[in-house]
Amino acid sequence: MNAHYNGFYYAREKAQEVNKLILKSLDDDPSEILRLFPKLDTVLAKIYAKDTEEIVKMASLSIQRHPNSQWVDNNYVQVGLARLYACDWQNAIQTFKFVNTKSKDANVRHEALIYLIRTFIEQQDFERAEEVFNFLEKEKLSKKNQKNLYLEKAYFYQLKNDYDKMVRNLSKADSLLLRKDRKGRIYFIVGQVYQKLGFGAEAYNYYKKCLLTNPEYEIDFYARLNMAQVANLNNKKNIKTIRKQFTKLLADTKNQEFKDKIYYEMGEFERKQGNVNEAIENYKLCAHAGKIKRIQGSAFLRTGQLYFDSLKKYGLAKAYYDSAISSLPKDFENYASIKRRQEVLGDFVKYTETIVLQDSLLRMAAMDSSELKNQLDSIFANKKKLEEGRRKKKKKVEQNASNSNPQSSNPFFNSDDSNTSEWYFGNSSAVALGQTEFERVWGAIALEDNWRRSSKAAIINASTEKPNSPSENEKKVGLEKEEVALKEEKPVDEAAKILAQLPRSDKQKQEALSKIEEAYFGLGDLYYLQLQEKENAAISYEKLIERFPESVHEPEVLYKLYLIYKEKGDQKAGNFSQLLKDQHPNSTYTRILINPDYLKETSVAAEKQKLIYKEAYAAFQAGNLRLSQEKIMLAREVGETTFSQQLELLQILITGKTEEITKYQFELGEFVKKYPDGSLKPYADQLLAASIEFQKKLEKAKGIRYVKAPNDPHYFSVLYKTADKIADKVSAAVELFNKGQKLITTSLNFTDELSVTFVTGFDNQQAAQEYLDRFKNRLANLKPFSDHNFNNFVITKNNFDLFYRTKALDEYLAFFDRNYKKENQ
Repeated sequence: MNAHYNGFYYAREKAQEVNKLILKSLDDDPSEILRLFPKLDTVLAKIYAKDTEEIVKMASLSIQRHPNSQWVDNNYVQVGLARLYACDWQNAIQTFKFVNTKSKDANVRHEALIYLIRTFIEQQDFERAEEVFNFLEKEKLSKKNQKNLYLEKAYFYQLKNDYDKMVRNLSKADSLLLRKDRKGRIYFIVGQVYQKLGFGAEAYNYYKKCLLTNPEYEIDFYARLNMAQVANLNNKKNIKTIRKQFTKLLADTKNQEFKDKIYYEMGEFERKQGNVNEAIENYKLCAHAGKIKRIQGSAFLRTGQLYFDSLKKYGLAKAYYDSAISSLPKDFENYASIKRRQEVLGDFVKYTETIVLQDSLLRMAAMDSSELKNQLDSIFANKKKLEEGRRKKKKKVEQNASNSNPQSSNPFFNSDDSNTSEWYFGNSSAVALGQTEFERVWGAIALEDNWRRSSKAAIINASTEKPNSPSENEKKVGLEKEEVALKEEKPVDEAAKILAQLPRSDKQKQEALSKIEEAYFGLGDLYYLQLQEKENAAISYEKLIERFPESVHEPEVLYKLYLIYKEKGDQKAGNFSQLLKDQHPNSTYTRILINPDYLKETSVAAEKQKLIYKEAYAAFQAGNLRLSQEKIMLAREVGETTFSQQLELLQILITGKTEEITKYQFELGEFVKKYPDGSLKPYADQLLAASIEFQKKLEKAKGIRYVKAPNDPHYFSVLYKTADKIADKVSAAVELFNKGQKLITTSLNFTDELSVTFVTGFDNQQAAQEYLDRFKNRLANLKPFSDHNFNNFVITKNNFDLFYRTKALDEYLAFFDRNYKKENQ
């Protein structure tokens, strides 16, 4: 009796006091899964060191004075427990092992082994802990020891992040739990684990069980919030219950400091149901009520995501992403990807707004002008009418309020709902966003006069200066009124502003389409390269090639689409691969597709070309053009590389010295088209511009004079509109017509609007005119010639050079009529 009620009893009571002190050390974060037991550490152990010493003392005295008592083993367990709490691991292990070896009471041995498991867990010695509980699983345990074993195993698996086995052991312990085991907390943890594992219904049930135990306040609060996260939204009863709980939580004054969290969870609840506007409103209220930066930042982030993904309001999305980044800590989940999206949203807004604006302008440009003007006038008139009605309503409310209460004319005293929607400080969402943006720019600044001034002394001195005389003030007010009156007299014609932007000419329409094309490409690259959102990238790329099948970006886009779908294992990858090979066989992207090591190999080849190029350029400078051409051909045999454009330009420079100026200019123009982003493009543009300017001066000095030379070589020429896109069809038809004859067919761009296909190989005027007659009789009435407007004529080689340089089409047609038509000969 003495061993039980003196030594053991007081040792056990003191141990329970220490345990309560340890439990208080738990630093819970209910947004994460709570720890089942607190971690023991030496710093905390120093606080209750006297208590653990007292436990050992009381239990040891009982053992010494009553060595034959049946409570000796229980006292040894208390000694071991005191050493465990004191972080004296080795002595604790020895004590529990001693009890297991010496005690004849199975329950005491099992109790000692359960504490031994805890000691091994605290030491992070998981292998030996597992050996002990594997042994105990084969033993027949009392209910108390069985419950404690389940809890220790659950703690073991929690530290190993094996939540599946953790929750299984907690579920097994459920029926054995007593109120003193803090059932509510354990049920809350089970709910958290089920929620993490994706079992929403089970999580909901355990949160509900947690509330029934009347747990401590914070657990109760977060259990209600978490129920909203896992509620079955197909069950109307659940939705109704959750809404009631939110109302109750907001009404409870104890939750004043948690309002941000409540509003955030309300936003999450509405978002999951697809109530986007309601969700946004709650997130904004959360941000306004927010004191915890993480929650406030999360609310800004969610709002930005909804504006971006659901409402497609990218300007607003950017503003909220900016605020989110300024509020969220850098250890926030996926912070890097959030930061990346925030950084590129500026470009994103630019691309998407370009597409929407230019498409809208093109659609309006296709409408009847008078009908469009009427529609725009009607839209803006309705808008003006609504704004006027709103202003009148606001003025009326203010007047009524002013008549009933002089103070009510001041917005700070006006609580009328119809007014607060218009007044800035009556709109909680606007205030929340404004407050956060102010803090982001200026930081936490004290509310005081002249807060923006670095030196307030100057302001204080300025305030003592003599104010303006009443007459001066009156003059200023009068001028301001006059300015306002003038503005009101000249209303802005919004419809005219839009009509002025419409693309009317073909050139303006082409510019608008080019902007859309570049915006789709930029948007696709932004998704693909910066945001790593490959599905969205594929959508943008596919829209690009669908709307602009002849886009200059098509080879690159097809290759990127191939990579995206190949990564997904989609059969579309093969389709895009084949399209790239068929439509762009000479593209760099096709070569990379066929040979993934292409770039690596071409870099070696390019180095070889550079060495040969030095010799070729030296020969060119020395005037040895034939040797230079031979070296260029030798370098080209190495293959197509990134250095090939230098070789091509050198060949064009040789052409300028050995061929007609027309051919030189044509090759320069083709070079610029072939390498629009090349490093040599500016130089080629400069050479072409200089050559054209030289020609213009020469022609101006000589005048445009076509010369009749019937015995000179002649060309047959066909001119047609470039926009008709029939160059290939014309060339094919003419080559078929020429079959069996020693004639050569060539196509060129004559101007931005016209293209020319010409046939060479006629010795004189007679041969060329006979060909022209046959063409008119046999080919001109067939497609594509019968479907389009053409200019057909013959021309001497020298006249063609002059004609191509000067673009003097009308002059030559007049010359042709005078000198080539039979009735004028």
